[in-house]
Amino acid sequence: LGELLDAKQVSSRELAELFLARIDALNPQLNAYLTVTADLARQQADDADAAIAKNARRGPLHGVPLSIKDLTITAGIRTTRGSRVFADWVPDADDIVAERVRASGAVFLGKTNTPEFGHRGTTENLLGDPCRNPWDLTRTPGGSSGGAAAALASGLCPIATGSDGGGSICIPAGFCGVYGIKPSQGRVPAPYEGPGGWRPFSQPGPMARDVRDACLLLDVMAGPDPRDATAITTPAPNFADACVPDVTGLRIAWSPDFGGVPVDPEVRAIAERAAL
Repeated sequence: LGELLDAKQVSSRELAELFLARIDALNPQLNAYLTVTADLARQQADDADAAIAKNARRGPLHGVPLSIKDLTITAGIRTTRGSRVFADWVPDADDIVAERVRASGAVFLGKTNTPEFGHRGTTENLLGDPCRNPWDLTRTPGGSSGGAAAALASGLCPIATGSDGGGSICIPAGFCGVYGIKPSQGRVPAPYEGPGGWRPFSQPGPMARDVRDACLLLDVMAGPDPRDATAITTPAPNFADACVPDVTGLRIAWSPDFGGVPVDPEVRAIAERAAL
């Protein structure tokens, strides 16, 4: 999408309208988004198109739509943290993750569903219906970044921010068939200590439909910041450049029963077919 935008083969407004239309059609079934920021997305997209016309691209995500997990604090956008306590809270300032993706020129589609304060491995809360897995609406997308994973799997956004304190990116990515990674602790600064007590364990991280897109988002999110005393102080590597385009000749290890943990026979069979 970034390349198409640079080549002026598509506009950011067209992309925003495409994803907003899909959200309008599918989110009532999935409840992947708790808040949809349609007006903001259109304004940001128009601003991005105007900058592109002047060759004033702001960053690697310029004009690209994305979703933001609703544990992330966003200026001027309702931030519920999956709780009725914060059902009407509109923060005055972004946290570092939101600040960085906004500065990169990304277009905010909305805030994705999460269990209350991220305290579950599934995504339901008292704000409304549970988030549902787009592959099977009777099943959960996992959690706590379940809304982000469901949105990605159903094409309601191309990239998404998540966070992980105990599998909150990895579980929904696995349940929904998308890619997510929990970065090393401190790689992405996050100074706020919100409700739930996850801060010593949690890391914001990228989620996407493939590894390369996640690397682009991680490049924007990662890096030191003096506002977080626990952040890694050395500059982050360029994750997009580290992506290997061709894995031919590489040896990749895998184990069907690492550590003696039992694996469901169906899951094991699928993994074996993929490995071979």
